[in-house]
Amino acid sequence: MTTEAVMKPPIEPQEKAARLQFLDLGLQFEQIRDEVMQAVTNVLETQRFVLGPEVEQLEAEISDYLGCRFAVSCASGTDALMLALMAAGVKSGVEVITTPFTFVATASAIVRAGATPVFADIDPKSYNLASESVAQAITPRTRVVIPVHLFGLPAEMEPIMGLAESHGLTVIEDAAQAIGATHRGRKVGTIGAMGCFSFFPSKNLGGAGDGGVIATNDPNHADHLRLLRVHGSRHKYQYEILGTNSRLDALQAAILRVKLRHLNDWTEQRRRNAERYRRLFPECNDSGLVLPIETDGTRHVYNQFTIRCAERDHLREHLHREGIPTEIYYPYPLHLQPAFAYLGYKESSLPHAEAASREVLSLPNYPELTENQQQMIVNAVTRFSSHVSVNAEREE
Repeated sequence: MTTEAVMKPPIEPQEKAARLQFLDLGLQFEQIRDEVMQAVTNVLETQRFVLGPEVEQLEAEISDYLGCRFAVSCASGTDALMLALMAAGVKSGVEVITTPFTFVATASAIVRAGATPVFADIDPKSYNLASESVAQAITPRTRVVIPVHLFGLPAEMEPIMGLAESHGLTVIEDAAQAIGATHRGRKVGTIGAMGCFSFFPSKNLGGAGDGGVIATNDPNHADHLRLLRVHGSRHKYQYEILGTNSRLDALQAAILRVKLRHLNDWTEQRRRNAERYRRLFPECNDSGLVLPIETDGTRHVYNQFTIRCAERDHLREHLHREGIPTEIYYPYPLHLQPAFAYLGYKESSLPHAEAASREVLSLPNYPELTENQQQMIVNAVTRFSSHVSVNAEREE
């Protein structure tokens, strides 16, 4: 770390806490307040609150943005995964391979669909599903693979798609954190049979509550998804299949349509912040701090800027004392969670996922984050790293 950064005195925690949040959605709202309020008013005046024209227009705009034929909205990102699995014919006795280093919804949707989750390990640099581990996990009961584009970085889709083709598997992408990310020029969520997105408020395209969408190029999948989200009914009180209630509200659609118009700009600002972090952490390799990567042929959208540090818990405590908010995504891998104990995984069975869960730490990264705030964050991390380095030298 640079001497200049190390010697800068810390700002009082109270002063920093007043200026910095992990995610400040209020700043975003202030930019688009008039657009949002007008969109909400328009919906209230129509009194069309569930599905309807506003939702149809959002679906068309999302489809155009992603470059896919169909976008079918639903009530949440979790439901998007569940509906996609149902549309793919997943049922009892089937195995679905996915990563243990993800939000619980990825795996819980598999269980809710009646199938068995099979966890494969991650690549330690990208934190995404490792294709070689997927290959080892395939059995005669495997029907689906769910790669997760974690933190906004596309997974290694080419080898995963190759495995799927050779084994007759369906690929469902969990792109909840990665709208707008690209792999070899294609938007994630449009590479596999279906792609699932979340509109939870903290996502790059977030609503004022829950919401989700499934992207697909298959008209049969699209039709099946539309049936599933409305109890399996195409006509009132006539049910072709058993579905569920997972409809997107028109108010959410209206707000999301406003935000979608700004998404490209916000994404570039997140990417700008990531590059600025890299510039401000010029000697991170000497400190044991690992910054997020961008793999060849991919475009990261940085829903999270996640660093890695062997002393993660101590670093987080230090940053908290200095008024720097952080989050851990994710502190416990799913294969070791009590909810999945019945699967029989033991410690050290998926070592890369387990190591990542002990070491990752996400720093603030939202479009409105300023250079001064980033410098403040880097200075705080630098002081910790310098302290650790000095102690290590003394022990030698």
